[in-house]
Amino acid sequence: MQALLVFLIVAALSLLASSRSLLDPARFPALAQLAASGLLFLIFGVLLGPSGLGVLTARNLDSLRPLIALGLGTGGVLLGLNLEPRLLRLLPRPVYAAALAHAGTAFLFVALPLLVPLMLSSGLRPLMAVSAAALLGAAASLSSGHFAVLGYRNGRLERARGLGVALLTMMDDAVGLGVLALGLVLGATGNAAQGLGLLGLALLLGVACGALLAFLTRSLKDPAEQTTVTLGMVALVGGAAAYLRLSALLAGVACGATLALMGGRTVERVARALARVERPTYLVLVFMVGCSIHARDLSAWALLPAFVGLRFLGKVLGGRVAQRLTQGVLDLPPRFGYALISQGGLALCLVAEYVLLVPGSMSQRVLDVVAVGAVVNEMLAHGAFRQVLAAEPPPPPTQAEPPAGDAGVAA
Repeated sequence: MQALLVFLIVAALSLLASSRSLLDPARFPALAQLAASGLLFLIFGVLLGPSGLGVLTARNLDSLRPLIALGLGTGGVLLGLNLEPRLLRLLPRPVYAAALAHAGTAFLFVALPLLVPLMLSSGLRPLMAVSAAALLGAAASLSSGHFAVLGYRNGRLERARGLGVALLTMMDDAVGLGVLALGLVLGATGNAAQGLGLLGLALLLGVACGALLAFLTRSLKDPAEQTTVTLGMVALVGGAAAYLRLSALLAGVACGATLALMGGRTVERVARALARVERPTYLVLVFMVGCSIHARDLSAWALLPAFVGLRFLGKVLGGRVAQRLTQGVLDLPPRFGYALISQGGLALCLVAEYVLLVPGSMSQRVLDVVAVGAVVNEMLAHGAFRQVLAAEPPPPPTQAEPPAGDAGVAA
């Protein structure tokens, strides 16, 4: 019943968020930008959740955990499908070094300074504090390339530079997922050996489901039948992981990567089937994360400025390092770091998974900081990307004039 209520709320809010009269980019640019990125649903979640009007109570959220696991599993499978082995082998080493540089710099800028206040204020065991600081750093390391994609689509950013930014922002997802795995190993049970065992089980579950999905879809021709089998297997990955208290996100990534490796020609059809449910699943997940925010935690609000400010500095500095590493390999914009400020939805997936598997006040605080920080970074990204565009050479005179406003394009 609660799941049906969430679906109805998200459907109603989707109609509201897609209204051009209510969210005209010319009149309400900030709201239109948040609606396009989906983060407006996070704000709706805060307003309707236990910290706001209480339409959904804390007991309701507990009963809706399988819905979050389903969204995390779906997101993981989509991420895994993007791990195309042939494309990854073609990328030169400087591209990997650049992705690691800008993601790793932001990670270190956030995780190391915030480890001290986390240890002093929480009284947790050192491993737990390290785990929480690592998750904050992992969320900070992620960037979204949707402003770059928008830039080259409307002619403001040269195509090669826009694709370069999008490529590097996609690759830093690996850093975030790797740190999530580390954080779960350290924090899920308090015993690193047991945590490593749970991580191995999650990956094994994903590999088994991916191989089974590749086998079942190999001979299917009917698109409807293929979609049904695909969605059923994705639900099985997330549901089985949630039942066993394993990471649905990492199991989904392993499932998608296995399918990308073994699926052959069916991979494209599976990806097409999942693309139809990607946006609704993402909006439900973001709404649920918003409902889970404890807006009255003053400690989280105290950490928020440090998280946003340190991440901003880390991205700008990391962008400069990445630019030097890719000279002659990738054509990046002059102020590359400013194109990395937007955080993206994977950061919300990381902290949602962390709260599910490492419950407690500290993981809740991590979720609060990262979720609110994602909204703040999305707002900062609009102004930061103007710095990127200002450093770009003017477009050739024969090129069509780009449309005014850039907040209405989805992330």
